Amino acid sequence: MPELRFEIISSRVRQYAAVPTLVFDLQITNDSPDEEVYAAALKCQIIIEATKRQYDEETKSRLYELFGNAERWGETVGTTFWQIITVPIPRFTDQIVVEINVTCSEDQTIAAGKYFYGVRDGIVPLAFLFSGTLFFKDVKDDLQITLIPWEKEASCKMPAILWQEMMEMHFPNTRWLHIRKDLYDKLVRYKSQNNFQTLENCLEDILEEAFIEANTIEKQNA
Repeated sequence: MPELRFEIISSRVRQYAAVPTLVFDLQITNDSPDEEVYAAALKCQIIIEATKRQYDEETKSRLYELFGNAERWGETVGTTFWQIITVPIPRFTDQIVVEINVTCSEDQTIAAGKYFYGVRDGIVPLAFLFSGTLFFKDVKDDLQITLIPWEKEASCKMPAILWQEMMEMHFPNTRWLHIRKDLYDKLVRYKSQNNFQTLENCLEDILEEAFIEANTIEKQNA
């Protein structure tokens, strides 16, 4: 059976993609070249290993919703699931490089979206866990089928700036906000009743009033 080694050799933003997409170049090495890999259906689970980097105070404040107070980070910070990607592997003998294309979202309802939003510099430590089905030709030239062992994995220190550049490329100076339709209807009605030109102006006014009220209450309670 082929003995495969996996290594992420680079990461980059997919240019001109229809949706935000990161590309990870995966190098697969076959240490048993006398047994040709005919094909493989590779399943890749991507995990954010949040404990494998340091965080400044500003970053900690942006990650508050995900990990809570910094005093409790020793208990709350751990690995965070990102997503699972299936990658078809073509025929090869010694070594091959394939692309893992990961479509991305800064959805604040999922943990990975909150993490990527909060981390602006340094690296994002990722773990790629591999499994799947391997088709190969043995030394007798017979076709064999086996499973890729679960312990196969690779690590990647992705520059955090890649995520920021990608989102800015697709949504310059903007971010999508996913809200319920009834809240959207209320916002549109509030905008019309108060003669705001845009929904952005409307939201900005609501937030400013809320901050003023919160500061007033805080001073009264001090």
